[in-house]
Amino acid sequence: MQTMDAVTSTPQGALASPAAARNAEAIRALLAAHLPATGRVLEIAAGSGQHAVAFASAFPDLAWTPSDPSAEARASIAAWAGAMGPANLKPALALDVLDRATWPSGPFEAVVCINMIHISPWAATEALMRLAETRLSAGGVLYLYGPYREAATPLAPSNAAFDASLKARDPSWGLREVQAVADLAARHALRFAQRVEMPANNLSLIYERI
Repeated sequence: MQTMDAVTSTPQGALASPAAARNAEAIRALLAAHLPATGRVLEIAAGSGQHAVAFASAFPDLAWTPSDPSAEARASIAAWAGAMGPANLKPALALDVLDRATWPSGPFEAVVCINMIHISPWAATEALMRLAETRLSAGGVLYLYGPYREAATPLAPSNAAFDASLKARDPSWGLREVQAVADLAARHALRFAQRVEMPANNLSLIYERI
């Protein structure tokens, strides 16, 4: 599981991410304004599974399907689900955005991707947009969360240090330009809908399938 967070293990064998615990409520509140009342949601790079459990619990009429290419992450998701997962939380998929053979059949009403784009090569973002284009229903939502660069706004010192640490770990990683993401999304029938500032110098970017 790719993460820059200091994860720990629960007695049930689940991974616990402090960052996921901190940002879950702010993300939930924003998702509540953009997700449909019913339908299917696909979560990409679900990591520890804390978000999957929290959001499936918050939106009981949505079938929430987490996914992660990491077996360690999927085991953690299963552990969280076993401890407190609601009935609408589906088993985690071994989805790797770079491997189209692992993509599930659509349509989904929403695709949620939290803290993946900066901790993966740009090719993963390109693949994510192709997945959203082909798996979202018309009017479906693509929700992105994480730290980004913006041309007119200097990076906060904490984000600049984080970006440097990412690139030191893997030169293909790093904070992406909001406009570059928007331009890529537009080429995949995804209309930019909203930019929302989030705690700790993060952004939420929301797109809609045309």
